[in-house]
Amino acid sequence: MFKAVQTFCVLLIIVSFSCHHSNSFVKENTVTIDIQPFSGIGDEEVNYVFSELKKVYPDVNLNRSIPLQASAFYAARNRYRADSLIQFLDRRTARGHVTIGLTGKDISTTKNGIADWGVMGFGFCPGKACIASSFRLSNAEKLMQLFKVAIHELGHTQGLPHCSVSSCFMRDAEGRNPTNEEKDFCVECKRWLANKGWNFKIPPAIK
Repeated sequence: MFKAVQTFCVLLIIVSFSCHHSNSFVKENTVTIDIQPFSGIGDEEVNYVFSELKKVYPDVNLNRSIPLQASAFYAARNRYRADSLIQFLDRRTARGHVTIGLTGKDISTTKNGIADWGVMGFGFCPGKACIASSFRLSNAEKLMQLFKVAIHELGHTQGLPHCSVSSCFMRDAEGRNPTNEEKDFCVECKRWLANKGWNFKIPPAIK
């Protein structure tokens, strides 16, 4: 049997993918979402993400803040390597759980031949861990934007690719910050997440 290859999904990826998911309503095994703040991010930001996630997902835990891993720091750019932080979170994530790390520091990864590309969020798709940063967000809309980055990355951990619907949380940022244009998950992405235990009211399928 071939072992499935775990792929990385980055918020700022260039290529967009359309969402074409099964319309089955048989819920799969649900997971617990653990929010893991890193030192330096404000309580207001963390609590906002927690409260907004609780509105759409029934089982969310908020962990105590922990230090950022020194081994993930990239001194040349004063950034933290998102992939290293994700691997750290993945190792700490219990079976049946998914962890979203929250930080106020700049994060980056290697992409498209660029060794150090700054990102707003990063995660495994599918996987057990992801991370969202408030560093590149607008101060005026930082709380809402951080929530949208976080829920986007959590969508990736549930197996969702980028979506072609411009107002969907799963849209491809394409090197920008389009979070203010994002309003909700599209119907197809909601169907996918509802099957995994997310609390969405889904309109009947059009026959």
